[in-house]
Amino acid sequence: MRTQADGCASRDDAADQAWMREALALAKAAAEAGETPVGALIVGADGDILARASNRPIGLCDPTAHAEMLALRQAAARVGNYRLTGLTLVVTLEPCAMCAAAISHARIGRLVYGASDPKGGAVEHGPRFYEQPTCHWRPAVRGGVEAEASGTLLKAFFRQRRRKGPAASD
Repeated sequence: MRTQADGCASRDDAADQAWMREALALAKAAAEAGETPVGALIVGADGDILARASNRPIGLCDPTAHAEMLALRQAAARVGNYRLTGLTLVVTLEPCAMCAAAISHARIGRLVYGASDPKGGAVEHGPRFYEQPTCHWRPAVRGGVEAEASGTLLKAFFRQRRRKGPAASD
């Protein structure tokens, strides 16, 4: 799924790629900590980054501690409102159903993601959350930004885990 709500694709392309590179750095840090390498950030209309997060369900013993969820919490606290209308969420992997729903509830204006997730994604795969008639808020969505870099990082992480075997905390 690739849409542009405001029609300024060329301006958004450069910014989206720069933000995705920063999200990829967060994803790499997650991998180094033994977490699934997913990074996310939330950007204001002025281009300022309001929140940065990476996956932490293992470290926080919290199944909801996905990068998107943590970034949403940080941004909401920073702006003092649970509604994040007009902001952009950039994440290295297609959001799951839980994260897609939280993005909708937060009223995020744009969602930019890297690699598609045919198994666990909920934007262009699985339930296609934003296409459901019960979805009350649909962000503009752009997928595939730095998808190869995101996918390569994820594949390398899981290949390494398979070699080592399951961690004691899994």
